[in-house]
Amino acid sequence: MKRISLSLILCAGLVFTGCKNDKKEKEMDDQQETEVSKEMEKEVNEEVRKVKVNLQPVSDSKLSGNVVFTDENGKVSMTAIISGLAEGTHAIHLHEKGDCSAADGKSAGGHWNPTGADHGKWGDDKGFHKGDIGNFKVDANGNGTVNLTTDEWCIGCGDMNKDILGKAVIVHDGVDDYTSQPSGAAGTRVGCGVISK
Repeated sequence: MKRISLSLILCAGLVFTGCKNDKKEKEMDDQQETEVSKEMEKEVNEEVRKVKVNLQPVSDSKLSGNVVFTDENGKVSMTAIISGLAEGTHAIHLHEKGDCSAADGKSAGGHWNPTGADHGKWGDDKGFHKGDIGNFKVDANGNGTVNLTTDEWCIGCGDMNKDILGKAVIVHDGVDDYTSQPSGAAGTRVGCGVISK
């Protein structure tokens, strides 16, 4: 009888210890899962970079608006909302210098073209500047929008061929013909904004 009681006590002790260990392991697993999910969430948040550019009028224009660039999962999305232009088609480009100090916007330099390509239509097989966004339509109220998503750009990645930080957004009064070199004969610069954090 003593042996059975002793055996039962021993078994109960092992079961209790085993349950306690299982509980401890589960708590450790839960804690590790929480830490991993927090790290993943942090990485996702770090991957998304956003820059808002306020456009200012140049060349005595009445232009206003803003451009938002969002860098996420290796692609940059651009959304521009522009007002104060004449109805019709206008050009928009990225220029090489983040400088809008000149009254005519020429302090922004030429089109951003880090690869030395010819000017052309965005995505053309013959080549195009990294800043050759192209043309957009403006309605009778003077409003226009531009949307573009590309893996040709990044925000703050440090790659000189892709990084748009430190560049300028230029809106032109005219139309980009996609063929005239070096900039598509798009006419007067009427809006300028610096891409900076």
